[in-house]
Amino acid sequence: MEIPLIFPALGVVYEALGPWVEALLRFAVGAAMVPHGMRMCLGYFKGTGGPISSLPDVAAMYERKGYRPGWLWTYGTVLTQFVAAPCVALGLFTRPMALVLFVLLALSAYDHAKYDGYFWNKVGLEYPAMWAIGVLYFLIHGGGIISLDYWLIGRAF
Repeated sequence: MEIPLIFPALGVVYEALGPWVEALLRFAVGAAMVPHGMRMCLGYFKGTGGPISSLPDVAAMYERKGYRPGWLWTYGTVLTQFVAAPCVALGLFTRPMALVLFVLLALSAYDHAKYDGYFWNKVGLEYPAMWAIGVLYFLIHGGGIISLDYWLIGRAF
């Protein structure tokens, strides 16, 4: 069901820009995870508030929080941030990659809520929850017509 517009003449503009804005949002949602992973797992961007800076530190954090074995969760995190997130950004295998990314972000939001509260500036659930909601959109809707899925195979993955 299409909702009538207050200014119907803008419908053409909305229709033309819609796929491009959706692609921009998809790119932002996926691409945001890469520098986060670089900081968390590889030690880049020192002094930006990230408490973790190496794979052994990430594994130790997971172990401390009860996610065992920590190394398994660490490599799952690395693959999610450096493979699944860029795939979502580009719209490649969008739905399966969005599922993996959504699970990581939902678990992260839960974990941050449990230990850190709500607000993002206190490392709370606000940041991972918002990104999880963004990824959930692409899990449900796919990559759209401006995606590698569509350009390579002409279908939504």
